[in-house]
Amino acid sequence: MTSVVISGSGLFTPPHKVSNKELVDVLNAYAEKYNSEHQAEIAAGTLAEKKSSSVEFIEKASGIKSRYVMHKEGITDLNVMHPSMVKNDPEQPPEMVLMAVEAAKQAIANSGKQASDIDMIILGSSNMQRSYPSMAVEVQQILGASGFGFDMNVACSTATFAIINAYNAIQTGNANTVLVVNPEFTTPQLDYTNRDSHFIFGDVATALIIEKQETATSANQFKIVNTSQITQFSNNIRCNHSYVDHCYDELAEDNSFFFQEGRKVFKELLPLATNTISSHIADNNWQVTDVKRMWLHQANINMNLFAAKKLLGREPEFLDAPLILDEYANTASAGSVVAFHKYQDDFKSGDKGILCSFGAGYSVGCISLEKL
Repeated sequence: MTSVVISGSGLFTPPHKVSNKELVDVLNAYAEKYNSEHQAEIAAGTLAEKKSSSVEFIEKASGIKSRYVMHKEGITDLNVMHPSMVKNDPEQPPEMVLMAVEAAKQAIANSGKQASDIDMIILGSSNMQRSYPSMAVEVQQILGASGFGFDMNVACSTATFAIINAYNAIQTGNANTVLVVNPEFTTPQLDYTNRDSHFIFGDVATALIIEKQETATSANQFKIVNTSQITQFSNNIRCNHSYVDHCYDELAEDNSFFFQEGRKVFKELLPLATNTISSHIADNNWQVTDVKRMWLHQANINMNLFAAKKLLGREPEFLDAPLILDEYANTASAGSVVAFHKYQDDFKSGDKGILCSFGAGYSVGCISLEKL
């Protein structure tokens, strides 16, 4: 079999930052205004009172302290409470393409390749800003890559599933050098009036160069040892809106592009994820003690700590399963790759790690890596 490596990674961080306090201040102002305007209905029991929030609540519930955003204006404005955006000229690239290109340039440079070496591009994201033409093909054109590209979506496991697709394409001879790019432009989907979810997401883009080991020249290479993926349907994390909404006689009153039953997800998804990772490690004939680091999906600090403790059989130290939630928030499928990009430099030849995502679907993607 052809040996396949990750030879370079890239990270694009948006220019604006939003703190928990900024989100809490506008949500509490909204709740106070709503409750005042609907005093009679709330007193009569026909409407529920809007609850206030706090920085402490957010940090305890999620581990999130801030997030990066492409558009900050509007999010913290009581009269707007969503990113204020100017509709793109259809002849110009949308935000997701621009984010992808910047992350890709860094990954290409870190791998020591040229854009012309790339013969396959996979653009994966949990939301698609444009259905067609494929944004991967626009990235291909801007970079000057050859071959072909396509978009894909498996929600929060999109990045790992895309890496596995790239690995398989190289193994079968369908590609030689693959760019996997994951622009997660997540903040426009949030309902900033929802106390339970208004703080969850941040924007980011990651990129990886995946190629045959024989063609790799970078000083920092990770061999893909094994891959695993599993899906199991659940409606507990979902998007309630689509392009057909305008066809309905009555538009839905809610604006829950993102909806989740958090407690159910915690209870059902974590066992699926930890069992998949355990089986994956066993398939490699590794012990968990052979794994130096797990770069896990970054959705919630409590989920990550629970998973790491379950797998390790002890309390995890930070570098056992690094967290980037405090700075970046939940960045959907890109989160585990952000952790990989930021926490790989201390690996020596022979060190082993697990890159793993888990999320809506349910879906779990695992990739075993060994530093060359």
